[in-house]
Amino acid sequence: MKSIIRLVALVLLMAVLTACGGNDTVEEEQETESTEETESTDVITVEDAFGPKNFEEAPIKVVALEWTYVEDLLALGVQPVGVADIEGYNTWVDIDEELDEEVVDVGTRQEPNLEMIAELDPDLIITAGFRHEAIQEELEFIAPTLFFDPYPTDESVSQYDEMEETFRSIAKVVQKEEEAESVLSELDAKYEEARADIEAANLETNEFVLTQAFSANQAPTLRLFTPNAMATKIFEEVGLENVYDSGQFEMYGYAEVNVEALPAVEDANFFYVVQDDDNVFKNQLQSNSVWQNLNFVQNDQLYPLGGDSWLFGGPLSAMTLVDRIVEVVDEE
Repeated sequence: MKSIIRLVALVLLMAVLTACGGNDTVEEEQETESTEETESTDVITVEDAFGPKNFEEAPIKVVALEWTYVEDLLALGVQPVGVADIEGYNTWVDIDEELDEEVVDVGTRQEPNLEMIAELDPDLIITAGFRHEAIQEELEFIAPTLFFDPYPTDESVSQYDEMEETFRSIAKVVQKEEEAESVLSELDAKYEEARADIEAANLETNEFVLTQAFSANQAPTLRLFTPNAMATKIFEEVGLENVYDSGQFEMYGYAEVNVEALPAVEDANFFYVVQDDDNVFKNQLQSNSVWQNLNFVQNDQLYPLGGDSWLFGGPLSAMTLVDRIVEVVDEE
């Protein structure tokens, strides 16, 4: 009888141990499944002008509707599948990285062709909020869209700071963050080298004024860049000192003026960007008495930077601008 009791007890004990072991196995499987689920649901979160945006994986096919974001992608080794106004981009922007011939032109920056964009079946669209907020729903119906703000209205945030932040955000979403830091480090090194070159040039003054000039209704119009402009910051990074201030906050980083505004800054070095086929200095202003009597004209302190020095771009355009500054200063 005792033997039967011991046998029953042994069977019960084995059953309990088996059950416990089974529970451990179930728990391990559940933990594994939970871990795998967490890994599979990792998201990439970036902040744009309208708040945080989440991506389950890095986008492959990207459409860029603003030139700054085109060059940001190229700097990271990513060829966009679609770009707005490729002809204009090639006219105004000169960087080492080039667009592939297969990249599709999707209309103008002001009015992109939504049908063409949809046909490309992109994973991501990148644009500027100030241009395309009105068609936000249409763009986001086609693909997830990032809207950035290159012209901060917060006076404590410079355009240069925004440029770097946006570049890093784009790098994060396409999973190229190491490449982004490498590009920014290269830019910092270029600043340091340029400062030494400009110091060695022994300019009469380190003060400067920067303009992008063009014709409007056949009259010369000059954009004089203000302290918050990205281009102004680049000049300051190489050791030059901006002397122009419109006296108020300029959201776009410049004030549009005519030649009568220039005597106030005539003792500075005059750097300018102008297209060859619309050179207001050689055309409309050639016989203008105000222009001809300015000190920087009389003293030959005019520095052309070329029509394709893009003053509103990303790190690669900044590198081009630095190279052009050093080049024209060294020619003195």
